[in-house]
Amino acid sequence: MSELATMSFEEAMAELERVVGQLERGDVPLEESITLYERGAQLRAHCEAKLKAAEERVEKITRGADGTPGTEPVEGL
Repeated sequence: MSELATMSFEEAMAELERVVGQLERGDVPLEESITLYERGAQLRAHCEAKLKAAEERVEKITRGADGTPGTEPVEGL
């Protein structure tokens, strides 16, 4: 398992912000910029996957017939 797979959304976002900051400053050599860009793309994809999973969990929250909140079990949790 890669370390990226174990990162929380917040950790990945913080690293992505650092990567973007470095790229925006433009003070890194070309090869390092390419490596940073690749890392940023991986972090972005990871964050999108985490957000999608969170959205799916939220969608499982339903309202009962009487209007009271209820939940449905989420597989794998």
